[in-house]
Amino acid sequence: MAALSRPRQSSRREFSKFDVRRSKSLWFERLMATVALLNLVLVIGDLSYIPLRDQYLRLLPRVTTWYGETFKGIEPHRFTANYLETVDQFEEQVAQTGLTSVQAQSILSDLQQQSAAMIAENPFQIANRSGSLEQIKNKMRDRIGVESSTDAFTDFWSADHLSSAGFSAEMAFFRSEIQPLIETNFFRRIAVHGGFVDLFWRIDIWFNLLFGLELLARSIYLDRRYKNFTWQDAILWRWYDILLIIPFSALRLPWLALLRIIPVIIRVNQSNLINLEPFQSRISRFVISHVAVEITEIVVLRIIDQMQSLVRDGSLAEAILEPRSRRYIEVGGVDELEVLSKRLAGLMVYNVLPQVKPEIDALLKHTVTQAFDRTPGYQGFRMLPGIGDLPDQVAQRVVAQLSANLYGVLKGTLENQSGGELTQELVQKLIATFRLQLQENEDVEELEALVVNFLEEFKLNYVKRLAAADVDRLIEERYQIYNVTQSNSEGKS
Repeated sequence: MAALSRPRQSSRREFSKFDVRRSKSLWFERLMATVALLNLVLVIGDLSYIPLRDQYLRLLPRVTTWYGETFKGIEPHRFTANYLETVDQFEEQVAQTGLTSVQAQSILSDLQQQSAAMIAENPFQIANRSGSLEQIKNKMRDRIGVESSTDAFTDFWSADHLSSAGFSAEMAFFRSEIQPLIETNFFRRIAVHGGFVDLFWRIDIWFNLLFGLELLARSIYLDRRYKNFTWQDAILWRWYDILLIIPFSALRLPWLALLRIIPVIIRVNQSNLINLEPFQSRISRFVISHVAVEITEIVVLRIIDQMQSLVRDGSLAEAILEPRSRRYIEVGGVDELEVLSKRLAGLMVYNVLPQVKPEIDALLKHTVTQAFDRTPGYQGFRMLPGIGDLPDQVAQRVVAQLSANLYGVLKGTLENQSGGELTQELVQKLIATFRLQLQENEDVEELEALVVNFLEEFKLNYVKRLAAADVDRLIEERYQIYNVTQSNSEGKS
């Protein structure tokens, strides 16, 4: 018993060691997937900083300002910063000496000049914030009720307007409506290479080094575990990790860093950090359904267009009327139609007809009996003594003999060489006569036009319907099939 228990204990130890290694590997993969996801979030945040800086200022003003100054070379624009400082001085001066004092009037005159210069010079342009200036002008025009934005600012920064409209109300309007738009303006330093300063690479480079070391460690591990496994094989095996190693920010290609979404999705899915299987299956079914409809429509339209071309240039008529013309290419030197007709005839006589002979006999008997019943005096003949079922027996014998004779004739015709030649001559005569009548009646062009029009109508009425409604229907059918297969598999399990 002890001898038998030792292997079990050793196998349990091996399984426990395997579970421990697997658990550690899973935690490592999840950790690295989390780091990759964090790097992608930082990349997206950096790329969206300039376009969405105004929104970030409203949500996180201190963090937004610090990030812009530290990594984007953003500074307050001298013009707009000086403008807001002048407004602050004006408020302080009014609080000290009043609105009609000489000092306050001097600052108001300065604000009028700065406002006119702001409209004329557009200091918002370098930061791509000209839209903010337009909003400022519109708000000020609406506030004063004039068409010119310069006149609106001149009237706004006047003692008469501020006193009549209320100094506190007008300054509150400026602080809440105008100042936030002015604060969106900024100045961005120029780097040595001629572009704007962008130091996000100082953050991104640490992630590049981390994932580079990870790939190196994986290569060493695989090289030791598997024979003939080189670092080139490891790179090919984890090709998507290269996108995490390339320093796109340092190379001044920041938008290419969005390609890291590929390794992030793969890592998140492999580590089971987030279950992406439902999304993946739904996306794949959606894409496949759309692609299937598009390909089907293109293929069908292409086939119909090709058929129309063959009809228009006379290739179809030539193939029917002159099948062995110089444009016809034969393969193997065999008349396929002749061989097919012989094979189909033999299949019909030797395999199909014997199987359906009882049904054919019943049909023939019914036909003969109906013919007898319609014959005048037949019903009186059946009433004669001793006749009984004799007519039915005669009809049955006649039908049996007739079907046997017909089957024998068909079988003999195929087995007899002269009969086969006669049958072939009959088929050839029928085809030749049909072609000759087509040529003599000169209906080929009319038939071609009718066929082309029919194909065009078919395209317009049926093929073109493969649009959004058909896509939705196919997707719905695909989901129904998927749900049925899933329920069946779950029931079996």
